[in-house]
Formats: sequence, C-alpha cells, structure tokens
Amino acid sequence: MGDERMMDVTGSLPRALRILRLLGEADHPGLRLSGIADATGMPRPSAHRILRVLVAEGFVEHDAAVHRYRLGLPLFLLAAKAGQGAGLRDLCRPGLLRLTAELGETVFLMVRNGHDAVCIDRSAGPLPIRSFTGDIGGRVPLGVGQGSTAILAWLPAEEQAEIIRHNLPRIEEFGGADEAALRAELARVRREGFCAAYGILPGMAGLGVPVMGADGHAVAALSIGTTTDRLGPARREFVAGLLRQEAAAIAARLNPFDPALRRAGAAMEATSAR
Repeated sequence: MGDERMMDVTGSLPRALRILRLLGEADHPGLRLSGIADATGMPRPSAHRILRVLVAEGFVEHDAAVHRYRLGLPLFLLAAKAGQGAGLRDLCRPGLLRLTAELGETVFLMVRNGHDAVCIDRSAGPLPIRSFTGDIGGRVPLGVGQGSTAILAWLPAEEQAEIIRHNLPRIEEFGGADEAALRAELARVRREGFCAAYGILPGMAGLGVPVMGADGHAVAALSIGTTTDRLGPARREFVAGLLRQEAAAIAARLNPFDPALRRAGAAMEATSAR
C-alpha cells in the first residue's frame, strides 16, 4: 500500500507542475477543467483530482461561479521569495529606486532563466508604459527587448549560438529580427555597451545594460522602459551612463552562489539533456 501511494505521488507531481505552469502562462482569467485536461493531455478525472489537491493547498483558486481555475495567492508569495534568491533583489533594489528617482522612468531588473529573461524586480516611474514583461515574474525570450538582448550579447559564444537557434522562431513571433539582423544587433550592443530598442511596441522605447559576473559574462540586466520621444540621442547616452554606473556597483557586490544567478546554467543543462 505504501509503495502504491508513493507511485501515485511521484506520478502526480509532474502533472501538478504542468497544471501550475499552464495556469501561470494563461493570458486570460482562469481556465476550465476541460481546457486544462486538453492542454496537459490528462484524463479529466485525473486533472480534477490534482486540481482538488492544489485548491486545498491554496496554490490554485477555483471560481465556482464561472467554473474556472487560476493561480492562488500563496503561490505568488512563494514565487516572490524565490525571485529574491540569496539577496540579488535586495542588492539591486536601492539602485532601481535611485534610477527611477533620477530619470523618472520605470526600471527593470532582469535575470536569465534558460532561454528566457525574467523580470525579478521593477521600480515604477510616473509615466504609464507598456512592456513585454509587464510586472515582476514576466518573461521574454532572450533577444526580445532591451534588457533581454543586453544579457544575450554578453553570454559565451557557444551558449549564445544555442539560444539564437532555439529562440529565433519565438523572436519572430514578437516581430523581432531575423538571424543576420539579430547577430548584427548583438555585435552593436557589445561595441556600445548598451541596447537601445525603439518601436517594438508602438510608441515605446527602452535601454538596457548588462550586469557582469566575475567571468566577464552577463548574469543580469538593468533596463528602463519609456516613450520614444524621451530617448533621443543625447538623453540615450545619459541614461546609458547612469545604468552602467549602477550595474558596475552591483557587479562588484554580487554573490556568485546566489541561486538567482546559478539557475540559468542549470536550466540550459536540463534543456540540452532532453
């Protein structure tokens, strides 16, 4: 009996994680049981049984009025703690606040996670802006947007090539560049020390710089989101200088054992092993 229960737990855990990931990626307020079962390839009774457990633990909420499931608040609280790693957010937070105060712009802290860049902190400026990552927890493929591209430009050549190969179809979905244009952009970013992006979203612009690790490769990025009229040539250089200054101060204090910085390599190894 004990072995049967253990087999059930080990079999259900990957399926529960698939459901949580599916709910986290949904771009609408919750999913019905039928949609969850179809998207995960599970029989409806199995999906329903796992959902009942997730609801009981608070990781998923069930809106009985519309028969939809969505992520629960306790999961967001856990995610916020995970994003803090061993202090990366705490280390960077004062710099984000300084940049917002001095520039009057929304500032993002991005880290690499496998083939993606994830926003783990954000300091909101007074102007309304739109971005692909949105709020904390948002992610984009490496190579989309200023912070993500700044990270990609300073990765080891072999990893960069693998990411480009994997992400090109995804980048095209965002209206991004083809391979030749992307490689030319990465070379330009390395020459200039920052990535300036214009018009990926109508009327929006941004600028990102890498936060460098001790090995000379990017481990994170600081970026701003603003409007195109606020990022002309003169101000672009000023903004880039302030971001580089804060990035250098952060890099000097990085903890190389911070889980938020080590996660990327583990994710890449897992992907390559598939």
